[in-house]
Formats: sequence, C-alpha cells, structure tokens
Amino acid sequence: RGLPISYARRRGVLAGDRLVIGTVRRGGPWPAALAVTAVVGAAGELAIPYLIGRTVDALVARQAGGQMDGTPWLALCACAIAAVMLCESLGVWARGASGAYAAATLRSGLLRHVLGTGHAATRRFPAGELVTRAGLNAEEVGRAPETVTSALALLVPTAGALVALTLIAPVLTLTLAAGIVVILFVLRAFLRTTTVLAGGYQEVQGEIAARLVDAMDGARTIAAAGTSAQEARRVLTPLPWLRAHGMDLWRANASAAVRSGVVVPLLEVAVLAAGGFMLAAGDLTIGELYAAARYAVLGAALSTSLGHIGGLARARAAAARVSEVLDLTPVTHGARTLPPGTGTVEFRDVAANGLTVGDLTLPGGSVTAVVGRSGAGKSLLAALAGRLADPERGSVLLDGVPLGELSWEELRRAIGYAFERPVLVGETIGDAIGGSSAEAARAACADAFIRRLPLGYATPLPDAPMSGGERQRIGLARAFAQGERLLVLDDATSSLDTVTERQVGQALTTDPRGRTRLIAAHRLATAARADRVIWLDDGTLRACAPHHVLWQDPGYRAVFQGDAT
Repeated sequence: RGLPISYARRRGVLAGDRLVIGTVRRGGPWPAALAVTAVVGAAGELAIPYLIGRTVDALVARQAGGQMDGTPWLALCACAIAAVMLCESLGVWARGASGAYAAATLRSGLLRHVLGTGHAATRRFPAGELVTRAGLNAEEVGRAPETVTSALALLVPTAGALVALTLIAPVLTLTLAAGIVVILFVLRAFLRTTTVLAGGYQEVQGEIAARLVDAMDGARTIAAAGTSAQEARRVLTPLPWLRAHGMDLWRANASAAVRSGVVVPLLEVAVLAAGGFMLAAGDLTIGELYAAARYAVLGAALSTSLGHIGGLARARAAAARVSEVLDLTPVTHGARTLPPGTGTVEFRDVAANGLTVGDLTLPGGSVTAVVGRSGAGKSLLAALAGRLADPERGSVLLDGVPLGELSWEELRRAIGYAFERPVLVGETIGDAIGGSSAEAARAACADAFIRRLPLGYATPLPDAPMSGGERQRIGLARAFAQGERLLVLDDATSSLDTVTERQVGQALTTDPRGRTRLIAAHRLATAARADRVIWLDDGTLRACAPHHVLWQDPGYRAVFQGDAT
C-alpha cells in the first residue's frame, strides 16, 4: 500500500521465493527421495549412449573378424535401461507423495496462522480469498519440491553430456555449450514472464472465489429478491480477465517451447556434421559418433524442462500470495496467570480503529450493556474486552493484569465469548458447549430442545439441524461453560424470541457465579436490566450510567427508536 506496484510485486516474489525454498527444505524425506531417483535415473541415461556405443563398436569389430564380444556391453545396456525405468516409476510415486505432504504441511501451518491472527486476517482478506490462498495456492506451492528437484535434476545429464563430449572430442563440447547458453536464456525469460502471468491468473481466481462466497452467504436473500441472474453475472464478471491471463500463459509457453525446441535439432545436426568430418578423418569411431549425437540430445535436455519451469513459476506466484497471509502479525500471548479477583475490567486510555474509549472500569460481578447505533463500535468494544482485538493505544486489564500478558490458556479460561452467529466446533452438541454442558445449557435455555434430540448431548452436530435462535443458545451455553470471570456477549441474543430472551437475560443478571458481564445489545429490555449502560456514539464514549439516568436524554432514547421491547 502506497508503494510502486513494481516494487511491491518484486518484494512479494522475493517473499514467495523464500517460502518456496522453505517448503523444499521442510518437505520431509520426499525431496531427498526425488533427488536420488532423479540423479540415479539421469546417471543411467548418461550411461546408455556410452554403453550402446561400446556395444556397436564391439559388434562392428566382431563382424570385421575381431575377437571383441559385445554380449557384456549389451547386458549392461539392459541393466541401465531397467534402472532408468525403475527410477522413473519411483519418481512418479515420490512426486505425488512430496506434493501431498508439502501442501498438507503448508496448509496446516497457514490455517493455524490465520486463526492465530484473528480479526486481522478477515479484515485484510475476504473469506473467499483466504479459502483460495489456503487451498489452490497452497497446493501450487506444495508442488515446489517436485518442480525444483526435477528442474535441477536436468542439470545432471547436461553436465554429464558436456563431460562425456569433452572426453570424446573437445571440439564438440563448444557446440553443445553454445546451445545450452541459448536454452538457459530462454528458460530464464520464461520463468520471469510466467511468474507474473500466473500471479495475475491466481489473483482473478481469488476475486471470483471471494464473490462466490459472498453470494453463498446471501443465498437466501438473493433467492427472496429474485436477483439470482444479476448475482451470477456479478460473480462471473472477472471471467474474461481469467481467460486473458490463461491465453497469455499459453502463448508464453508456446513461444518458449518453439524457441528452445528449435535448438535441439540444430545442436544434433551441428554435432553430427562436425562428428562426420572427424569420422571421415579417422578421429572418431562409429560408436563414438553415435554416443556424441546422443550426448548432444541429452545435453539439450534443459529444453524439456518447460513444464517444470512453468510449475516453478506458478509455485512462486502462489507462494507470494500465501506469504501475504503469513506476513500478518499473529496475536501473541504472555505467560502470566490471573490473581484472585472478581473479574474487574479496566480500559486505560484505550483507542482502536476509530473507537475512543479512554478510561473506563467495569466493576467485578456487574452487568454492563453497550448500546449505540449501527457502526458506533459496540462489537469492537466487546472484542477489546475479550481480546479478540488489541487496542492501538492504551491497554485493557482483567483483575489488574493486561490481557496481552496472560497466557492463551488463562485468557480463554477466564473469558467466555458469545456471538450473534456462532460457529459450533466439535463432533457433538456436548463438544460444542464443553465444560459443564448441561448446567450451561440450562442457563442458556438450551437444555430442553437438546434433550429432545435422538442422542441428546451426544447428537453429532451435522445430525442436529437448528434454527438461528437455537444456535445462539448453544453459543451462549458455550460462553457460560467456559468463562470463569468475564462473559462477553456480542449481540448474542438477537435471534431469540422475546420469552427466551427474557429467560436468558434473567440468567445473565442473576449469575450465581458472580461473573462480570458485558453485553453488546440492541434491545431496550437488555439495557434496562443492566447495572449500567455504555452509550457509544459515532466511535466515542458519550456516557456511562444506569439506564434510567440515560433515558432522560432524547439522544439516548433515539437509539432504541422502534424497539417496543
């Protein structure tokens, strides 16, 4: 942001290169297996022309009346061919295993990192983008061990061919070396061009995925509004850009293939021509001429690496996109534990993302409601109290300890959090609640409908279709079960009917465990039941007082305009 595009792209590619190298280094045993099979196979390919040449010379000498027997050389040829075939088979297996292992390892680390960054990841990238980067892009990076190892393995026959030609006839080495230089320049240009084009292609893929995820989230609204055709056009709008990038990739590949492919027959013709003159002069045998021609082809094997170079380019581009996610700073935790306390929450000179709280204290065991118009900062204040977000200025303390200094285990044990649309995690209903699930479910008015399920608390989550209100009650039960000192409810009762909301509200205000409760809410009844109310207005703390005191202010009453409850 704020940097020239070329510099930002270059920096991203460099970060991607580091990730590619790290993926290869941390690829487990598979890159080593790939290297061994590639090197042994390349050595076998280098040996075959020599062995065939010796076999031909032996057969020619025998026909001329010599005593040389070609049978041992023929047997060695068969062994070398068998070794090459075995290495090819093992290489195919090792390539699949290395790609799967590297992609799984990277995807797991990326997922942990995204979850560790919290809101920072979802604020920076749309959900569809994150899915694409953790899915398709991580898989492309996972192929790096295969592409890098295979590309480097092609250097073995090239180097070997140069050495072999030098032993046969040093003059022929110069011809091959000139061709190899041309091929290297073509491959270098192809790698740079394809990396840029692949990056553009992957960006459009991420854009389409982001639009598709947004559409799926609003599927019911789209169906109700009858706008499915318009939404489909919106999601597919980037398709022409995707096609353009794909065509550019195809043209780059075709152009490089033509340029490098022309070099191989030219090299072979040049070596054969020079070798023919040497054969006529008696400086080469027929077998040596055959071997020289084959070594010219093997030396130009780099021209066949376009597929590997293209894969490497895609891995580099994908790694640059994955690195952008990995560059996000994860939430760090300390090692402190909480002293004995009642759950007092202190905001000290706190400001974050347009919200200014200043100094504010929530007494231990109290019930505090946070109200304000949409966009006033209610959810952000709740996130700061539960340390789902960190302030840009100031600090938030729980019983005198800054939240950032608490260990992760202590933080999650002390604070229970419930959301408007909770995500239920676990195998069963009981797993999703955790802790004393039955007691917590009763407090959240969820015990009755859970027990009506075929397996009760042991019912698998996929087999327990729930309404929005029932999911909210499970989310509330999870917060009740986990939070030992502080409960943070971010509009967590919005989907409850009036009767259930009152029952849950009573459980909150009469919590027998005496926990501090912070409730970001829209309903008048919630604010009226609280000990006091934090009134946010356009990102600032306008007032903090009991509901009946604030009710005298017309501006405060306007916040609840239209709420009859």
